[in-house]
Formats: sequence, structure tokens, C-alpha cells
Amino acid sequence: MSWPEAVVAIIIIVTIGRVMRSKYRAQHGILEDHKGNSVAVTRNAQDPDSRQLHDEVKFLKERVAVLEKIATDDRGARELENEIEKLRDR
Repeated sequence: MSWPEAVVAIIIIVTIGRVMRSKYRAQHGILEDHKGNSVAVTRNAQDPDSRQLHDEVKFLKERVAVLEKIATDDRGARELENEIEKLRDR
């Protein structure tokens, strides 16, 4: 093995090591602050705010799905227009 091949091999090994390290840190919630210090991020699934936000996101996703269905369904759009007009006439 010549020295250029050795340099390339070392670069590849170091790169693979850094990628594996980053993956491990991301899986375990370890971040770095602006100074480069490691900071552990705790993810508490029992947090009431987290649960509330999860429920709200789920609710909003369901509403968006319904709105997409209404917007893409021509028959539904016509029926919706008729219902809106009926409400305006009251």
C-alpha cells in the first residue's frame, strides 16, 4: 500500500467513525451547545405538555385530511357550496 492509499484509508476510517458517533449521539439525545460541550436532552414521554401537544397534532392532522378530501372531491365541493349558500340565505 502506497502512502496516498494509506491517507485515503485513514480518511475513510475517520469519516465512518464520525458518522457512527453522530448517529449514536442523535439516538441518545446528546447535543452540543455553542461551545461544543455535550448536553443531554431528556425526552419524557409522560410530560403532560408533550402529551397535550401530541393529541393536538393528531387532531389537526385529522382535520387537514378531511379538508383535503373536501377540496379534492368535486361533488363534495358542490354540496359544500350549496350548504354555504343555504346558510347565507337564512
